[in-house]
Amino acid sequence: MFCDTHCHLFKEYYEDIDTIIKNASLNQVNRMINAGCDAKSNIEVLDSLKHKEVYGALGIHPEDVLNYQEEDLKFIEEHLNHEKIIAIGEIGLDYHYGKENREEQLKLFERQLALAEKYQMPVVIHSREATEDTIELLKKYNVKGVIHSFSGSLEIATIYIKMGFLLGINGVITFKNCRLKEVIEKIDVHNIVLETDSPYLTPVPFRGEKNDPSKIKTIAEFVANLKKISKEELVKKTNENIAQIFDI
Repeated sequence: MFCDTHCHLFKEYYEDIDTIIKNASLNQVNRMINAGCDAKSNIEVLDSLKHKEVYGALGIHPEDVLNYQEEDLKFIEEHLNHEKIIAIGEIGLDYHYGKENREEQLKLFERQLALAEKYQMPVVIHSREATEDTIELLKKYNVKGVIHSFSGSLEIATIYIKMGFLLGINGVITFKNCRLKEVIEKIDVHNIVLETDSPYLTPVPFRGEKNDPSKIKTIAEFVANLKKISKEELVKKTNENIAQIFDI
């Protein structure tokens, strides 16, 4: 059975989330981690936990750094004891559109890492064009987790792995000119997990369609072929990896 370790099952993206989850389950995806990004989506994450297949992560995404309120962090802390909330995320740094709010991002990221350390929760890390700052901050806290949507070099992958993080691999790896293939070929399968990042990053051959957790099977098949192992072996090993990080 498959696990989608990172998706966004929100009303903003899907008219009928129940059907999306049912379709994923029919496609042998029996576990999905729904990752929050802001106050609104964190509430939706909690609501989605009524589905037996869905687990949750709560967090404030760096893109929301100028909008979040103090109450939003309190909300996260107050719900970390829910039996199906298994991580703090999606959190991190994003300098893609510039570093004008870099200091605010660093402060928000650090506060959420401190929460993770305090409650011994895994973290789900978003890092876009901010690798150096991400690594330096992670070194300050005793946390483990997943580097979501990893797309860096072998050197950066090795650093994260030595720090105890798993690399989240999604549909990007199926893209024609993606250099990530060369990196993943050289990395042991014990260091990766599979994710869709639904509704984004739809894998080939479904480009142009909205992504959903059922397409984790396509990503698994691609990575298994890349690693020259069976899909069953890949799923077994990545599920073992998941169990080392998440209480799922």
